[in-house]
Amino acid sequence: MSTSRLRTALLVVAVLLIALNLRPAVVAVSPLVAQIRADLGISSAVAGLVTTLPVLCFGLLAPVAGRVARRLGLETTLLVALLVLTTGILVRLVPSLAALLAGSLLAGVAIAIGNTLMPVVVKRDFPHRTGAMTGAYSTMISAGGALSAAVMVPIEQATGLGWRPALALWAIGAGLAIVLWTPWVLRARRAAAAAPPAAPAAPVRGLWGSALAWQVTLLMGLQSLQFYSFTAWAPTLFVERGRTPAEAGLLLSLTGLASLVTSALTPVLATRRPTQFHLVGLLIGLWVVGYLGLLLAPDGTAALWMVIIGLGQGVGISLGLTLITLRSPDAAHTSELSGMAQGVGYVVAAAGPFALGAIRDLTGGWTWPVLTLLVMLVPLTVAGFGAARDRHVGLGTAERPAAAVR
Repeated sequence: MSTSRLRTALLVVAVLLIALNLRPAVVAVSPLVAQIRADLGISSAVAGLVTTLPVLCFGLLAPVAGRVARRLGLETTLLVALLVLTTGILVRLVPSLAALLAGSLLAGVAIAIGNTLMPVVVKRDFPHRTGAMTGAYSTMISAGGALSAAVMVPIEQATGLGWRPALALWAIGAGLAIVLWTPWVLRARRAAAAAPPAAPAAPVRGLWGSALAWQVTLLMGLQSLQFYSFTAWAPTLFVERGRTPAEAGLLLSLTGLASLVTSALTPVLATRRPTQFHLVGLLIGLWVVGYLGLLLAPDGTAALWMVIIGLGQGVGISLGLTLITLRSPDAAHTSELSGMAQGVGYVVAAAGPFALGAIRDLTGGWTWPVLTLLVMLVPLTVAGFGAARDRHVGLGTAERPAAAVR
Protein backbone atom coordinates (compact mmCIF):
# COMPACT_ATOMS: atom_id res chain seq x y z
CA MET A 1 0.00 0.00 0.00
CA SER A 2 1.37 3.43 -0.96
CA THR A 3 1.98 6.09 1.66
CA SER A 4 -0.91 8.25 0.41
CA ARG A 5 -3.34 5.32 0.51
CA LEU A 6 -2.19 4.35 3.99
CA ARG A 7 -2.65 7.94 5.15
CA THR A 8 -6.15 8.02 3.66
CA ALA A 9 -7.04 4.72 5.32
CA LEU A 10 -5.86 5.98 8.70
CA LEU A 11 -7.87 9.18 8.23
CA VAL A 12 -10.97 7.12 7.44
CA VAL A 13 -10.48 5.05 10.62
CA ALA A 14 -10.04 8.18 12.75
CA VAL A 15 -13.13 9.86 11.26
CA LEU A 16 -15.26 6.76 11.75
CA LEU A 17 -14.15 6.37 15.37
CA ILE A 18 -15.13 9.96 16.08
CA ALA A 19 -18.52 9.24 14.50
CA LEU A 20 -18.92 6.16 16.70
CA ASN A 21 -18.70 8.42 19.77
CA LEU A 22 -21.35 10.93 18.66
CA ARG A 23 -24.38 9.15 20.17
CA PRO A 24 -23.59 6.83 23.13
CA ALA A 25 -23.26 9.63 25.71
CA VAL A 26 -26.90 10.54 24.96
CA VAL A 27 -28.55 7.28 23.86
CA ALA A 28 -27.02 5.22 26.69
CA VAL A 29 -29.18 7.10 29.20
CA SER A 30 -32.49 5.84 27.75
CA PRO A 31 -32.34 2.16 28.85
CA LEU A 32 -31.38 3.31 32.35
CA VAL A 33 -34.15 5.88 32.81
CA ALA A 34 -36.10 3.67 35.22
CA GLN A 35 -33.06 3.24 37.48
CA ILE A 36 -32.18 6.93 37.24
CA ARG A 37 -35.71 8.01 38.16
CA ALA A 38 -35.83 5.62 41.10
CA ASP A 39 -32.40 6.64 42.35
CA LEU A 40 -32.89 10.39 42.03
CA GLY A 41 -36.66 10.53 42.62
CA ILE A 42 -37.44 12.58 39.52
CA SER A 43 -40.46 12.80 37.23
CA SER A 44 -40.73 11.67 33.61
CA ALA A 45 -40.43 15.27 32.42
CA VAL A 46 -37.22 15.85 34.41
CA ALA A 47 -35.81 12.53 33.20
CA GLY A 48 -36.58 13.68 29.66
CA LEU A 49 -34.49 16.77 30.39
CA VAL A 50 -31.40 14.57 30.74
CA THR A 51 -31.79 13.66 27.08
CA THR A 52 -33.13 17.05 26.02
CA LEU A 53 -30.16 19.07 27.32
CA PRO A 54 -27.56 17.51 25.01
CA VAL A 55 -29.86 17.78 22.01
CA LEU A 56 -30.49 21.44 22.85
CA CYS A 57 -26.72 21.94 22.89
CA PHE A 58 -26.54 20.30 19.46
CA GLY A 59 -28.76 23.09 18.22
CA LEU A 60 -27.50 26.14 20.10
CA LEU A 61 -23.82 25.47 19.45
CA ALA A 62 -23.92 24.11 15.90
CA PRO A 63 -23.73 27.59 14.28
CA VAL A 64 -20.72 28.41 16.46
CA ALA A 65 -18.75 25.29 15.53
CA GLY A 66 -17.82 26.55 12.06
CA ARG A 67 -16.53 29.84 13.43
CA VAL A 68 -14.43 28.08 16.07
CA ALA A 69 -13.04 25.75 13.41
CA ARG A 70 -12.02 28.71 11.25
CA ARG A 71 -10.16 30.21 14.20
CA LEU A 72 -8.54 27.09 15.70
CA GLY A 73 -8.50 24.82 12.68
CA LEU A 74 -10.82 21.95 11.85
CA GLU A 75 -8.60 19.26 13.37
CA THR A 76 -7.90 21.14 16.60
CA THR A 77 -11.57 21.96 17.11
CA LEU A 78 -12.53 18.30 16.79
CA LEU A 79 -9.82 17.34 19.30
CA VAL A 80 -11.13 19.88 21.81
CA ALA A 81 -14.61 18.45 21.30
CA LEU A 82 -13.38 14.94 22.11
CA LEU A 83 -11.69 16.20 25.29
CA VAL A 84 -14.89 17.94 26.40
CA LEU A 85 -16.91 14.81 25.60
CA THR A 86 -14.65 12.65 27.76
CA THR A 87 -14.90 15.17 30.60
CA GLY A 88 -18.69 15.26 30.39
CA ILE A 89 -18.98 11.49 30.51
CA LEU A 90 -16.77 11.31 33.62
CA VAL A 91 -18.53 14.18 35.42
CA ARG A 92 -21.66 12.03 35.56
CA LEU A 93 -19.88 9.75 38.03
CA VAL A 94 -20.56 12.36 40.74
CA PRO A 95 -23.68 11.21 42.67
CA SER A 96 -26.12 14.10 42.15
CA LEU A 97 -28.75 15.28 39.67
CA ALA A 98 -26.71 18.45 39.07
CA ALA A 99 -23.68 16.40 38.02
CA LEU A 100 -25.80 14.24 35.71
CA LEU A 101 -27.20 17.35 34.03
CA ALA A 102 -23.80 19.08 33.89
CA GLY A 103 -22.14 16.03 32.36
CA SER A 104 -24.93 15.70 29.82
CA LEU A 105 -24.53 19.40 29.00
CA LEU A 106 -20.78 19.02 28.37
CA ALA A 107 -21.40 15.94 26.23
CA GLY A 108 -23.95 17.91 24.24
CA VAL A 109 -21.47 20.73 23.64
CA ALA A 110 -18.88 18.28 22.33
CA ILE A 111 -21.25 16.31 20.14
CA ALA A 112 -22.66 19.54 18.68
CA ILE A 113 -19.20 20.37 17.36
CA GLY A 114 -18.69 16.87 15.99
CA ASN A 115 -22.12 16.78 14.37
CA THR A 116 -21.51 20.06 12.57
CA LEU A 117 -17.95 19.51 11.42
CA MET A 118 -18.16 15.92 10.17
CA PRO A 119 -19.93 16.88 6.91
CA VAL A 120 -17.21 19.53 6.40
CA VAL A 121 -14.48 16.90 6.81
CA VAL A 122 -16.24 14.70 4.24
CA LYS A 123 -16.71 17.55 1.75
CA ARG A 124 -13.11 18.71 2.14
CA ASP A 125 -11.16 15.43 2.38
CA PHE A 126 -13.37 13.06 0.36
CA PRO A 127 -14.88 15.23 -2.40
CA HIS A 128 -15.12 12.34 -4.87
CA ARG A 129 -16.58 9.89 -2.35
CA THR A 130 -19.15 12.02 -0.58
CA GLY A 131 -21.90 9.40 -0.68
CA ALA A 132 -19.73 6.51 0.43
CA MET A 133 -18.11 8.42 3.29
CA THR A 134 -21.38 9.94 4.45
CA GLY A 135 -22.86 6.45 4.48
CA ALA A 136 -19.88 5.11 6.41
CA TYR A 137 -19.83 7.75 9.13
CA SER A 138 -23.62 7.93 9.51
CA THR A 139 -23.57 4.13 9.89
CA MET A 140 -21.03 4.49 12.69
CA ILE A 141 -23.26 7.11 14.35
CA SER A 142 -26.13 4.62 14.25
CA ALA A 143 -23.85 1.81 15.42
CA GLY A 144 -22.82 3.83 18.46
CA GLY A 145 -26.46 4.39 19.35
CA ALA A 146 -27.39 0.74 18.81
CA LEU A 147 -24.47 -0.56 20.84
CA SER A 148 -25.13 1.75 23.77
CA ALA A 149 -28.82 0.85 23.83
CA ALA A 150 -28.08 -2.89 23.77
CA VAL A 151 -25.36 -3.16 26.41
CA MET A 152 -26.18 -0.60 29.10
CA VAL A 153 -28.59 -2.66 31.21
CA PRO A 154 -26.56 -5.92 30.90
CA ILE A 155 -23.38 -4.05 31.88
CA GLU A 156 -25.12 -2.35 34.80
CA GLN A 157 -26.53 -5.66 36.03
CA ALA A 158 -23.39 -7.72 35.40
CA THR A 159 -21.03 -5.35 37.18
CA GLY A 160 -23.38 -4.43 40.01
CA LEU A 161 -21.73 -1.01 40.12
CA GLY A 162 -24.83 1.00 39.30
CA TRP A 163 -25.86 3.16 36.37
CA ARG A 164 -23.25 5.89 36.87
CA PRO A 165 -20.16 3.69 36.31
CA ALA A 166 -21.97 1.98 33.43
CA LEU A 167 -22.43 5.35 31.70
CA ALA A 168 -18.83 6.33 32.46
CA LEU A 169 -17.47 3.38 30.45
CA TRP A 170 -18.10 5.34 27.25
CA ALA A 171 -15.16 7.56 28.19
CA ILE A 172 -12.94 4.70 26.95
CA GLY A 173 -14.19 5.06 23.39
CA ALA A 174 -13.81 8.84 23.47
CA GLY A 175 -10.29 8.48 24.83
CA LEU A 176 -9.34 6.11 22.00
CA ALA A 177 -10.69 8.62 19.48
CA ILE A 178 -8.46 11.27 21.06
CA VAL A 179 -5.40 9.05 20.60
CA LEU A 180 -6.16 8.35 16.92
CA TRP A 181 -7.09 11.94 16.05
CA THR A 182 -4.13 13.69 17.72
CA PRO A 183 -1.63 12.84 14.91
CA TRP A 184 -3.90 14.58 12.41
CA VAL A 185 -3.97 17.67 14.60
CA LEU A 186 -0.19 17.75 14.75
CA ARG A 187 0.06 17.19 11.00
CA ALA A 188 -2.39 20.01 10.29
CA ARG A 189 -0.45 22.39 12.54
CA ARG A 190 2.82 21.59 10.80
CA ALA A 191 1.21 22.13 7.41
CA ALA A 192 -0.28 25.45 8.54
CA ALA A 193 3.06 26.65 9.88
CA ALA A 194 4.85 25.79 6.62
CA ALA A 195 2.24 27.27 4.30
CA PRO A 196 2.09 30.97 3.38
CA PRO A 197 -0.77 32.94 4.95
CA ALA A 198 -3.98 32.19 3.08
CA ALA A 199 -6.39 34.87 1.97
CA PRO A 200 -9.60 34.85 4.01
CA ALA A 201 -12.40 32.95 2.34
CA ALA A 202 -15.32 34.92 0.97
CA PRO A 203 -18.19 34.87 3.44
CA VAL A 204 -21.28 32.84 2.61
CA ARG A 205 -24.27 35.17 2.39
CA GLY A 206 -28.01 34.78 2.03
CA LEU A 207 -28.29 31.32 3.54
CA TRP A 208 -30.84 32.27 6.19
CA GLY A 209 -33.07 33.73 3.49
CA SER A 210 -32.95 30.61 1.32
CA ALA A 211 -36.11 28.48 1.18
CA LEU A 212 -34.00 25.45 0.26
CA ALA A 213 -31.72 25.94 3.26
CA TRP A 214 -34.77 26.09 5.55
CA GLN A 215 -36.20 22.94 4.00
CA VAL A 216 -32.95 21.05 4.62
CA THR A 217 -32.93 22.49 8.15
CA LEU A 218 -36.47 21.38 8.93
CA LEU A 219 -35.84 17.93 7.49
CA MET A 220 -32.79 17.59 9.72
CA GLY A 221 -34.63 18.90 12.77
CA LEU A 222 -37.86 16.98 12.42
CA GLN A 223 -36.18 13.64 11.72
CA SER A 224 -33.97 14.27 14.76
CA LEU A 225 -37.04 15.06 16.84
CA GLN A 226 -38.46 11.69 15.87
CA PHE A 227 -35.21 9.90 16.72
CA TYR A 228 -34.51 11.48 20.09
CA SER A 229 -38.12 11.47 21.25
CA PHE A 230 -38.62 7.81 20.45
CA THR A 231 -35.19 6.74 21.69
CA ALA A 232 -35.64 8.55 25.00
CA TRP A 233 -38.94 6.87 25.88
CA ALA A 234 -39.21 3.56 24.00
CA PRO A 235 -37.58 1.54 26.81
CA THR A 236 -39.92 3.12 29.38
CA LEU A 237 -42.90 2.37 27.14
CA PHE A 238 -41.99 -1.32 27.04
CA VAL A 239 -41.22 -1.51 30.78
CA GLU A 240 -44.65 -0.04 31.55
CA ARG A 241 -46.16 -2.69 29.28
CA GLY A 242 -44.57 -5.47 31.32
CA ARG A 243 -41.12 -5.98 29.81
CA THR A 244 -37.98 -6.14 31.94
CA PRO A 245 -35.46 -3.27 31.57
CA ALA A 246 -33.05 -5.65 29.83
CA GLU A 247 -35.73 -6.72 27.32
CA ALA A 248 -36.68 -3.08 26.72
CA GLY A 249 -33.05 -2.17 26.08
CA LEU A 250 -32.68 -5.03 23.61
CA LEU A 251 -35.83 -3.95 21.77
CA LEU A 252 -34.43 -0.43 21.50
CA SER A 253 -31.14 -1.84 20.22
CA LEU A 254 -33.08 -3.47 17.36
CA THR A 255 -33.87 -0.03 15.99
CA GLY A 256 -30.18 0.86 16.07
CA LEU A 257 -29.12 -2.39 14.44
CA ALA A 258 -31.73 -2.04 11.70
CA SER A 259 -30.67 1.56 11.11
CA LEU A 260 -27.17 0.37 10.22
CA VAL A 261 -28.50 -1.05 6.96
CA THR A 262 -30.28 2.07 5.77
CA SER A 263 -27.61 4.41 7.17
CA ALA A 264 -25.08 2.76 4.87
CA LEU A 265 -27.31 2.50 1.79
CA THR A 266 -29.19 5.80 1.84
CA PRO A 267 -26.29 8.19 1.00
CA VAL A 268 -25.18 5.95 -1.86
CA LEU A 269 -28.72 5.82 -3.25
CA ALA A 270 -29.15 9.56 -2.69
CA THR A 271 -26.09 10.47 -4.78
CA ARG A 272 -27.17 8.31 -7.73
CA ARG A 273 -30.12 10.55 -8.59
CA PRO A 274 -30.41 14.33 -8.88
CA THR A 275 -33.47 14.27 -6.60
CA GLN A 276 -34.24 12.27 -3.45
CA PHE A 277 -38.07 12.20 -3.39
CA HIS A 278 -38.05 8.39 -3.30
CA LEU A 279 -36.02 8.37 -0.08
CA VAL A 280 -38.29 10.90 1.62
CA GLY A 281 -41.27 8.72 0.74
CA LEU A 282 -39.48 5.64 2.08
CA LEU A 283 -38.67 7.43 5.33
CA ILE A 284 -42.26 8.50 5.97
CA GLY A 285 -43.68 5.11 5.01
CA LEU A 286 -41.42 3.20 7.38
CA TRP A 287 -42.27 5.40 10.33
CA VAL A 288 -46.01 5.35 9.68
CA VAL A 289 -46.03 1.55 9.55
CA GLY A 290 -43.81 1.20 12.61
CA TYR A 291 -45.73 3.63 14.83
CA LEU A 292 -49.12 2.25 13.82
CA GLY A 293 -47.83 -1.23 14.57
CA LEU A 294 -46.83 -0.21 18.10
CA LEU A 295 -50.28 1.28 18.64
CA LEU A 296 -52.39 -1.53 17.15
CA ALA A 297 -50.32 -4.67 17.82
CA PRO A 298 -47.77 -3.76 20.49
CA ASP A 299 -47.06 -7.09 22.16
CA GLY A 300 -46.07 -10.17 20.19
CA THR A 301 -44.79 -8.25 17.15
CA ALA A 302 -42.98 -5.46 19.00
CA ALA A 303 -39.62 -6.55 17.60
CA LEU A 304 -40.92 -6.22 14.02
CA TRP A 305 -42.16 -2.67 14.59
CA MET A 306 -38.87 -1.68 16.23
CA VAL A 307 -36.94 -2.98 13.22
CA ILE A 308 -39.17 -1.02 10.83
CA ILE A 309 -38.80 2.15 12.92
CA GLY A 310 -35.04 1.57 13.00
CA LEU A 311 -34.89 1.30 9.22
CA GLY A 312 -36.63 4.67 9.10
CA GLN A 313 -34.18 6.17 11.59
CA GLY A 314 -31.27 5.10 9.39
CA VAL A 315 -32.84 6.74 6.36
CA GLY A 316 -33.60 9.90 8.35
CA ILE A 317 -30.18 10.68 9.80
CA SER A 318 -28.17 9.68 6.73
CA LEU A 319 -30.50 11.51 4.33
CA GLY A 320 -30.34 14.65 6.45
CA LEU A 321 -26.53 14.59 6.51
CA THR A 322 -26.27 13.74 2.82
CA LEU A 323 -28.54 16.59 1.76
CA ILE A 324 -26.32 19.05 3.62
CA THR A 325 -23.49 18.14 1.27
CA LEU A 326 -25.59 17.62 -1.88
CA ARG A 327 -27.35 20.97 -1.56
CA SER A 328 -24.00 22.77 -1.02
CA PRO A 329 -21.71 23.77 -3.92
CA ASP A 330 -18.49 23.81 -1.86
CA ALA A 331 -16.98 23.26 1.60
CA ALA A 332 -17.70 26.81 2.74
CA HIS A 333 -21.41 26.43 2.01
CA THR A 334 -21.35 22.97 3.58
CA SER A 335 -19.99 24.42 6.82
CA GLU A 336 -22.59 27.16 6.97
CA LEU A 337 -25.50 24.95 5.93
CA SER A 338 -24.40 22.29 8.40
CA GLY A 339 -24.34 24.89 11.19
CA MET A 340 -27.77 26.20 10.23
CA ALA A 341 -29.41 22.81 9.66
CA GLN A 342 -28.05 21.25 12.81
CA GLY A 343 -28.34 24.45 14.83
CA VAL A 344 -32.00 25.18 14.24
CA GLY A 345 -32.76 21.52 13.64
CA TYR A 346 -31.54 20.24 16.98
CA VAL A 347 -33.24 23.06 18.87
CA VAL A 348 -36.47 21.77 17.32
CA ALA A 349 -35.48 18.20 18.19
CA ALA A 350 -34.67 19.10 21.79
CA ALA A 351 -38.34 19.74 22.51
CA GLY A 352 -39.23 16.15 21.68
CA PRO A 353 -38.09 14.08 24.69
CA PHE A 354 -39.34 16.65 27.19
CA ALA A 355 -42.68 17.08 25.39
CA LEU A 356 -43.30 13.33 25.11
CA GLY A 357 -42.50 12.87 28.80
CA ALA A 358 -44.92 15.66 29.68
CA ILE A 359 -47.65 14.18 27.44
CA ARG A 360 -47.10 10.80 29.09
CA ASP A 361 -47.47 12.33 32.56
CA LEU A 362 -50.59 14.23 31.47
CA THR A 363 -52.39 11.34 29.76
CA GLY A 364 -51.08 8.44 31.84
CA GLY A 365 -50.24 6.30 28.81
CA TRP A 366 -48.33 6.09 25.56
CA THR A 367 -51.09 6.31 22.95
CA TRP A 368 -51.06 10.10 22.74
CA PRO A 369 -47.25 10.41 22.66
CA VAL A 370 -47.05 7.96 19.73
CA LEU A 371 -49.91 9.74 17.94
CA THR A 372 -47.96 13.00 18.40
CA LEU A 373 -45.00 11.47 16.59
CA LEU A 374 -47.31 10.44 13.75
CA VAL A 375 -48.74 13.95 13.43
CA MET A 376 -45.23 15.43 13.29
CA LEU A 377 -44.56 13.39 10.16
CA VAL A 378 -46.77 15.82 8.20
CA PRO A 379 -44.42 18.85 8.34
CA LEU A 380 -41.49 16.47 7.90
CA THR A 381 -42.99 15.29 4.60
CA VAL A 382 -43.45 18.85 3.35
CA ALA A 383 -39.91 19.88 4.27
CA GLY A 384 -38.46 16.66 2.91
CA PHE A 385 -39.96 17.00 -0.54
CA GLY A 386 -38.69 20.59 -0.72
CA ALA A 387 -35.17 19.58 0.32
CA ALA A 388 -35.14 16.66 -2.14
CA ARG A 389 -35.20 18.95 -5.20
CA ASP A 390 -32.08 19.22 -7.39
CA ARG A 391 -30.90 22.63 -6.22
CA HIS A 392 -27.93 24.28 -4.54
CA VAL A 393 -28.18 26.86 -1.77
CA GLY A 394 -26.91 30.19 -3.06
CA LEU A 395 -26.87 29.03 -6.69
CA GLY A 396 -30.53 28.92 -7.67
CA THR A 397 -31.16 25.99 -9.98
CA ALA A 398 -27.49 25.17 -10.64
CA GLU A 399 -26.59 21.62 -11.52
CA ARG A 400 -24.81 19.53 -8.92
CA PRO A 401 -21.06 19.04 -9.37
CA ALA A 402 -20.33 15.84 -11.28
CA ALA A 403 -18.07 14.75 -8.42
CA ALA A 404 -21.08 14.48 -6.17
CA VAL A 405 -22.57 11.75 -8.33
CA ARG A 406 -20.33 8.85 -7.29
